[in-house]
Amino acid sequence: MRKRIIPTILAGVCLMSSCNFLDVIPDNVATIDNAFANELEARKYLATIYSYLPDHDDIGRHIALYGSDEVTSYQILTLSNDYYPMRLVYGQQNVNEPISSYWTGDGYGKNFYEAIRDCNVFIENVSDENKVSDLLPDDRRRWLGEAYFLKAYYTFYQIRMYGPVILMKENLPIDSSIEEVRQKRVPFDECVDYVCELLDMAAERLPDIIQNEASELGRATRPAALMLKAKVLTMAASPLFNGNPDYAGFVDKDGVHLMSTEFSQEKWELAEQACSLAVEACKTAKIELYEFKDAANISDTTRRKLSINNAATLRWNSETVWSMSSRNDEALQAQCMARLNNNDITNINGGRDLMNPTIEISEKYYTKNGVPINEDKDWDYSGRYDLVTTTEDTKYDLISDYTVTKAHLDREPRFYAHLAFDGAVWWLENGPSDSDKNTYTVQCKAGQPQGKLGAYNYSLTGYWCKKLVNYKYELTTSGNGFVAERYPWPEMRLADLYLLYAECLNECGNSELAIEYVDKVRARAGLKGVEESWKNHSITPEKYTTKDGLREIIHRERTIELMFEGHRFWDLLRWKEAASEWNNATISGWDVEQESAEGYYHKQSFFTRKFIAPRDYLWPLKEKDLIVNPNLVQNPGW
Repeated sequence: MRKRIIPTILAGVCLMSSCNFLDVIPDNVATIDNAFANELEARKYLATIYSYLPDHDDIGRHIALYGSDEVTSYQILTLSNDYYPMRLVYGQQNVNEPISSYWTGDGYGKNFYEAIRDCNVFIENVSDENKVSDLLPDDRRRWLGEAYFLKAYYTFYQIRMYGPVILMKENLPIDSSIEEVRQKRVPFDECVDYVCELLDMAAERLPDIIQNEASELGRATRPAALMLKAKVLTMAASPLFNGNPDYAGFVDKDGVHLMSTEFSQEKWELAEQACSLAVEACKTAKIELYEFKDAANISDTTRRKLSINNAATLRWNSETVWSMSSRNDEALQAQCMARLNNNDITNINGGRDLMNPTIEISEKYYTKNGVPINEDKDWDYSGRYDLVTTTEDTKYDLISDYTVTKAHLDREPRFYAHLAFDGAVWWLENGPSDSDKNTYTVQCKAGQPQGKLGAYNYSLTGYWCKKLVNYKYELTTSGNGFVAERYPWPEMRLADLYLLYAECLNECGNSELAIEYVDKVRARAGLKGVEESWKNHSITPEKYTTKDGLREIIHRERTIELMFEGHRFWDLLRWKEAASEWNNATISGWDVEQESAEGYYHKQSFFTRKFIAPRDYLWPLKEKDLIVNPNLVQNPGW
C-alpha cells in the first residue's frame, strides 16, 4: 500500500483544568505513529482537527460580521488594514490575494484543505482497530463521528463560499503523479451529497448530549450533525444554488456543468425533511428556547431583553445546539462595548466602541406591534427622524425626560436588547446597583460621557452592538478595564433551526406549520404571532397568506432574530438578495460631532457599499492556484 500525503501534525492540549475541549494550543508531534500510539496522543490529534474551526469571535477574521452590512466602525474612514473582511465592503475582493480565503488560507482565512487532510488522517488511523489499542469502543465510535462532522463542516464552509470545490475524500498517496494531484472541481450538487453523507455517518456515531460538561463542551453531538445537514440542504435549495441561470455557462475544462440551472422542488422537500429530523433530535436532547429566570430585582422589560440576548451569549444555555469554544471573546465583548463607566470614561480598554450597527440595520427591527416600521399603520414612519421627549413609561429602555429621535420609540424588545444608542438604558449585573431602576445609560452626543473623545475608539454611527456583550460584563478602573464572563461563539442555536424549518415549510406549501415555528421565536421575543400582528397592524394585512409574502416575513424574522451572529451575510447570498440589499447601499449613522439633539439626529452617510452581481456571490480562486493546477476553472465573473 502506498503511503499517504499528510500535513504537519499538530496536537492541542487544554491550558487549565477549567477549560473546555476546544481551548487548545497546538504542539508538534514527531510522527503519525506517535500521534496514534495511545488514547492520550490520539485525543490530542482530535483536538487538532477541532482547532481549525474559524475564529468567529475575532472581528478581524469573521467574514459575516465586518463583511456584511450589520456593523461598521471609524475604521471604514481610515481605511485600516486591521480588519480584512471590511475590505469586502470597499469592493476590494480580488483574484491575486483573495480576502478571507478558506481555500488557501490567505487574507486572514484558514486553509480548510489542510483541516480536511488532518480529518482524513484521523479517520484512517482511528478506523484501524489495530491502532490506539487502549481506546474504548464507544470512544472510537464517537471520535470518528466527530471527525466526520468536522470534515463535513469544513467542506460545507467551502461550498458555501466557492460553490463546487475539490472533494478530498481520501488523502492522495505520497508518490502520486502531477496529474493525479491536479484534481478538478466537483459539481456543486455532488459536493452537497457528499457533505450530507458525512453528516449521516456522524449522526449515527455521536451522542445526543454532552455528558461531561466540565471537559467536553463544544464537541459535536447528534443534534448538531442533523442541524448542520439541515443548513446544508436549505442552502442547496435556495435561489443562488437552485435553478440559477447566472451559472448556465459555468463548466469545467471538459465541459461538465458545475452548477445545475434547473430548479428542483425536491431540494426544498429534502431540506424540510432534514429540518424536521433536526427539530426532533433537539427535542430528544431537551434543547429548548431559552428564557431568563434569574435576578429577581429587575423589571419584566429587562428580563425579556435578557431572554433575547442570553440565548446567544450565555454559556451553554438551553438553546445551544453547537457552540465553538472561544479563545478570545473577551476582546470581542470589549470591541462591542461602550465606555459606560462615567468614573473612567477615557478607558478605551473597557469599551472600545468598534462594532457599530448602522441606521439602516436599526430600521430592520419591527415596531412594538411586530411588523416592519414602514408597514405599521399605527407608527409614524415618515416622521421617524423627528425629535420627542421620553417619559417614565419607557424608563427600562430609554432615559426618562430625554430628547431622542422618534425612530427609537415604540420598537420591539429585540431592538432595545440588541442595540445601544443615545438615550438607551444598558443593564449589567455588575452595574451601579442590583436594580434596573439605577443602571448604566448611554449619552453620546459631543461632550457627553459616551461621546466621541478623539480620532479613534468611538461609535461612528451612534449605535453599539449590545447583543454580543454578556450581561455579566464588569467595568473596572484598573488593568484592562473590564472583567467578562466568556462565552463560546453561538454557531448553531434552536431559533436558527426553527426559522430554517419555517422557511422550508413555506417553500413546500405548509404555511400553517411554518407560521407556528416563526411564532415560537416571536413569542420569546415578546411579540404576538404573525397572523395577529399583520391583521391588526400592517398596511398589508393579507401578506402572510401568500407564499411570497410569508417568505418575506420569514426572511425578515431571520435577519432580526439572528442579527450580529453571522447569518444575515450568508442568508442574503443564498437568497440571491445581496445585490439588491448591498449594491450602492449607504452605510449611515448619526452626526456624533454635534452637541445638541437637533444637530446630532441628522443622518450621515459615510460610505456606499459595492457589490457586483453575479460575480460577488461566490469567492474567487487565487490566480496562482489556477496556474499551478490548470484543471481548475475560475468562478463566473472573476
